[in-house]
Amino acid sequence: MKTADFSLPPLPPALLRLREEAKQGLDPTAADETLALLLSVARMRAPLRILEIGTAEGLTACALLLECPQAELVTIENDAARRARAQQNFAAFGVGERAQSLLGDAAEILPALRGQFDLIFLDGPKAQYIHYFPVLKELLAPRGVLFADDVLLYGWVRGEAPPKRRSIAERLREYLAAVQADADFITCIFEAGEGAAVSVKK
Repeated sequence: MKTADFSLPPLPPALLRLREEAKQGLDPTAADETLALLLSVARMRAPLRILEIGTAEGLTACALLLECPQAELVTIENDAARRARAQQNFAAFGVGERAQSLLGDAAEILPALRGQFDLIFLDGPKAQYIHYFPVLKELLAPRGVLFADDVLLYGWVRGEAPPKRRSIAERLREYLAAVQADADFITCIFEAGEGAAVSVKK
């Protein structure tokens, strides 16, 4: 388990304001620590192709594309209203031409994607991480980074989950066990936000 202090790099004030508003809503954006870690990884990897599972309002995708001005991003969202807000935000922050937004179930869309990605940000349904993993591995380029968010989930994954959340916690345990046991990856788990698993493909 890796612990560290992460601080956000400079971001447009309008984007920071939208992030603060999202944190107060029912569809919050990535935690500051999580985003800081993700942007640090992106800065080191300098990806040209990014894949995101779970667009929400597109705020994390905007931050990634602003941090990586040469990158193009494909993002998947299954809620039409969220996707529409994300597309508005992509246009507002000048990254719309580099963001391809796909509407639908990631389980159906992922196998149809072509080419490989240098960075994959996994922030969709937590119980599906383990099911997405085989296809994400194929989509990830050599030396690419698979960044999975919320893998500790309020401490439930390392401890005892409420009865209604035990299934999700168990699926996350399965994901962590799978990616850590995979000889093609080097994985570190960080306590940023609700936990992040950063896996580099050998």
